Amino acid sequence: MRDVVDRLTPLGVMVLALLREGDMHPYEMIRLMRMRHHDRLVTVTHGTVYHTVARLERHGLLAEVGIDREGRRPERTTYALTDAGTAAVVEWVRRELPRVDRPEEFRVALTEAHNLEREEAVALLRTRREALAEAHRALAAGLGHARMKGVREEYLLEAGHGAAVTAAELAWLDDALQRLDRPDFDWGATDEPSERHLHQREAARR
Repeated sequence: MRDVVDRLTPLGVMVLALLREGDMHPYEMIRLMRMRHHDRLVTVTHGTVYHTVARLERHGLLAEVGIDREGRRPERTTYALTDAGTAAVVEWVRRELPRVDRPEEFRVALTEAHNLEREEAVALLRTRREALAEAHRALAAGLGHARMKGVREEYLLEAGHGAAVTAAELAWLDDALQRLDRPDFDWGATDEPSERHLHQREAARR
């Protein structure tokens, strides 16, 4: 499983996560990801999605379950998530959520964090916070040391940016963790899809 998870791309994770909602064909996946603005996080084109689906099928993470054709439309192959695919999503999110060295992967892991139990997601985010706090202390100390030595500010712009961004994420994490601890914070999948999701699925199939 580790080798498979290591080869997963952020787009692959998002495709597998979509299939947790039900069987669908790649065209529907593309439309749903665009409707939900997931193309902010990953490149969503016909080429990237169809290539990713083929690769996931080779690794046994999804499986073909049918081919249909409506009117003059081309044939569409429908895929379902396998047990291995479900496990791969969980393992990938579990691995990426606490890491501070892969910001693009973290955004996708955060999007799919609801695939974990709330307690585990909170624990992983606290681990991330500890690592960010240490990184911020190191950046702040480095900036202070450089200024004491008389390094000109024009050479410290990038380090200052890094310190500011890290401080902002720490503030966001503190707020998010407080909200996650509240019992009224919705978490995890429900037995019935929301009306909004049903409308999106219907629109994406057209």
